[in-house]
Amino acid sequence: MENEIFNDSRVSRAYLRLSVPLVFSMVVTLIYNLADTFFVAQTNDTNIVAGVSLGAPLFTLLMAVGNIFGQGGSSLISRLLGQKDKTGARHVSSFCFYVTIFAGIIIGILMLIFRVPLLYIIGADEETFVHASSYYMYLAIGAPAIMLSFIHSNLLRSEGMSKESMAGTIMGAVVNIILDPIFISALGWGAGGAAIATVIGYLFSDIFFAVIVLKRSKMLSIAPKEIKVPAKDIGQILGIGIPAAIVNLMQSVSIVLVNQFLLPFGNDKIAAMGIVLKVSMIALLLLTGFAFGGQPLFGYYYGAKDKKRLLELFRFCMRFISIIAVSLTVILVVFAPFLMRCFMKNESIVAEGTLMLRWQVITMLFVGVILLMTIVFQSMGKVAGSFILSISRQGIIFLIVLAVAYYTAGYMGIVVSQAIADTITAIIAVILFRKQLYKEFH
Repeated sequence: MENEIFNDSRVSRAYLRLSVPLVFSMVVTLIYNLADTFFVAQTNDTNIVAGVSLGAPLFTLLMAVGNIFGQGGSSLISRLLGQKDKTGARHVSSFCFYVTIFAGIIIGILMLIFRVPLLYIIGADEETFVHASSYYMYLAIGAPAIMLSFIHSNLLRSEGMSKESMAGTIMGAVVNIILDPIFISALGWGAGGAAIATVIGYLFSDIFFAVIVLKRSKMLSIAPKEIKVPAKDIGQILGIGIPAAIVNLMQSVSIVLVNQFLLPFGNDKIAAMGIVLKVSMIALLLLTGFAFGGQPLFGYYYGAKDKKRLLELFRFCMRFISIIAVSLTVILVVFAPFLMRCFMKNESIVAEGTLMLRWQVITMLFVGVILLMTIVFQSMGKVAGSFILSISRQGIIFLIVLAVAYYTAGYMGIVVSQAIADTITAIIAVILFRKQLYKEFH
């Protein structure tokens, strides 16, 4: 364990040492996502682009379940290490590893059994069904590998091994980027090729992470004999992990509903939104990376009852993330048309996508606040606050706003819904912090 990071006298330096590798790995993941969309878009077939876009919620579902044990486990391990409980940390890490493999197998089987009805639920029609089905099938087969990658990418950071977490993530993304043009275009596998490349990339990450845990980690384990954990630890993993996963699940539900609402306006609108959501990841992934970068420190300081450094870290993160959020908003608003044209030259999709993208990123400052508050609640094991925020931004608040805005403003209502939901959720986050967490910092 890199104790010097957690015991660094300068909290800002410790934070940057943990967060920058995570952000860099997320940038590479972003490049992969953009490259994936780019290679699919180069087929110049709107139905293939729409088919892959429809598959996005299914990938988010797998990520969500993986994050139950990845984020829930990492939050608990950070606090256990702050309390000097190394044995407990090893048991938690082994438990998370094997439970995720089992869950991935079960979910993959269920996805294959219910393939046809689920595809129609997520918005496939006669034109997009074959492409969405191909993408979906290979994601289902690779479900265990995809979900497992989110375990040690999180748990390694809780031990201070942020660089190793970054290396594994980058390796998988690079493999994915190399295979994309081969499978999608050269071999002519289309949407299915994109999914196969994704699964193989995650397999490479899984193997790398397993080697690191076996060879270098002193606090984590994948030994079956250490899988046993007390019920209270399972409760903490699920209590924090499930709200974290709900963020991803709600994102899946929101994408499905947005696609359903957009369906009457044409597949070009769905294709444009699919590209917009990929591009908006530029802001979202960077903000998420900087927010999550502080998670091991928040958990460690809280476990060690070090209120002085806890408050110092929170203040620094709030200032830093706010500056990043505003800067990203300006850049993406100004360059929205250029970014859309990087993917498709269709001027109708560029025009619609530019409008959508600007509304998606206009409230990124509020998103940064929401993400940081959510991570603080998770890191401290505050289940109630974490749960409320998890079901708000792209959950209950968004769904209510989407329905009301659609029936009152039609197409434009869909476009502006996320910005309105972000604003409302940010207000809720500040209120929750004042009521539940303020006393923990003083």
